[in-house]
Amino acid sequence: MASSLTKDSPNSGEKTFFGHPRGLATLFMTEMWERFSYYGMRALLPLYLIAPGGLDMNAATATAIYSVYLSLVYLLAMPGGWFGDRVWGPRKTVAIAGGIIMLGHLTLALPSEATFFAGLGLVAIGSGLLKSNISTMVGHLYDGPEDPRRDGGFTIFYMGINMGAFAAPLVIGTVGENVNWHLGFALAALGMGLGVVQFLIGTRHLNERSLVVPKPLSKDERAATLRKSMIWLGVAAVFYIGTVVTGVYTLNWLLVPITIAGLVIPVMVLARIKRDKELSAAEQSKVSGYIWFFVAAAIFWMIYDQGGSTLSIFAKSSAENSVFGWDFPVSWYQSVNPVLIMALAPVFATFWLALNRRGKEPSTIVKFSSGLVLVGASFFVFLMPLTIAGDGHKAAALWLVAIYFIQTVAELTLSPVGLSVTTKMAPQKYASQMMGVWFLAVTAGDCTTGLLSLAGVGLDGTGVVALEATLAVAAGIAIFMYRGKVKQLMGDVR
Repeated sequence: MASSLTKDSPNSGEKTFFGHPRGLATLFMTEMWERFSYYGMRALLPLYLIAPGGLDMNAATATAIYSVYLSLVYLLAMPGGWFGDRVWGPRKTVAIAGGIIMLGHLTLALPSEATFFAGLGLVAIGSGLLKSNISTMVGHLYDGPEDPRRDGGFTIFYMGINMGAFAAPLVIGTVGENVNWHLGFALAALGMGLGVVQFLIGTRHLNERSLVVPKPLSKDERAATLRKSMIWLGVAAVFYIGTVVTGVYTLNWLLVPITIAGLVIPVMVLARIKRDKELSAAEQSKVSGYIWFFVAAAIFWMIYDQGGSTLSIFAKSSAENSVFGWDFPVSWYQSVNPVLIMALAPVFATFWLALNRRGKEPSTIVKFSSGLVLVGASFFVFLMPLTIAGDGHKAAALWLVAIYFIQTVAELTLSPVGLSVTTKMAPQKYASQMMGVWFLAVTAGDCTTGLLSLAGVGLDGTGVVALEATLAVAAGIAIFMYRGKVKQLMGDVR
């Protein structure tokens, strides 16, 4: 994205960022560098875990760790939003989050297994804090929801996400795979460090509302929260110290509780909202309808997020990672999705708008079910390179590119719709919390993958891949077949 600044209206004389408030440039660059560090590390993670020069783990354990890590990032987005709303305010939370992420990447760069997992934890905590608050600050730049520049501002902001995600595997992945794993993780720390520095320099362009704590904790609430946190922290410390002292500790003692929590917490949150007696009958109905979308989304992300684990590990061992005789690092596959997003998102937006003008735009339910069918189809395609590899041959790189292409189309069909329907179907009382609920669908999907891996299920087996593909297609067809019932539950939401 070019960084040129243009003049606003002649009357204001204020510099803008492509016609938007100057603060958007600050947040754009912060998010771009954060995504650069995050996606670069993510592209390296499963490869480092299985590499003889890395942690030399088996594919199942590597997939479990990768899945648990992703689930934690999205699980922690809810408490991250809570910190922004009640403790630090969005601006301070993002600054602290950036520092935690940078420290996490630096910790990953140390050649030690113990520090490696500590680094993953720090990056997950920092990402959860940042993810929930930086988008809030983008909204602060505009004069309410009716500001005509608002949607365009978020579009530019999300371009920053994909620019960082596209560049990261090409830079960090290449260095990590071909030079030194830990140097790759250090580059991720450098990227986040640049993001933090430019954020601190550019804070003067942000809206003053980003400094405000919307609903600060009272003195009693702060004391109660701190007391409860210390109790839970103490219980966890005693438990894990006990497992280490008695010699029974293994990595599963850490991974299994997290995966179970990642499945239980979403159910508990939805059940709490559903049981709320203060909700009107219409709101209760919408929550019931939303559960359909939530379960379907969890299935979608369960398959989609294996693009960075199951597919990447398969590519390392069983694919011919070359084009026209030119070899490339396996991590580069992770750049396919963001570049396709940047290329196809405007096409989809124009296409939906054209259909809308003709009164033929598909409903939310049809788009959602189509996304599920497509992500299932991507795994049916995955069966082909699996079969080729099973015969002792290397699968062509284009098979994997085709899978990522189909998954990107599925994402563009389902993900924006899921975000939109989440805000539309949210009960008024939970309006600010429902985006966190949407992220919990990602948590549930990734934790399912992690639990299967920990149970010894080989996710690259043709039978399992076919089963996952069939599940996604069946879920998509089920939502479409019961669209009348779901529409009824959705009430006035279309």
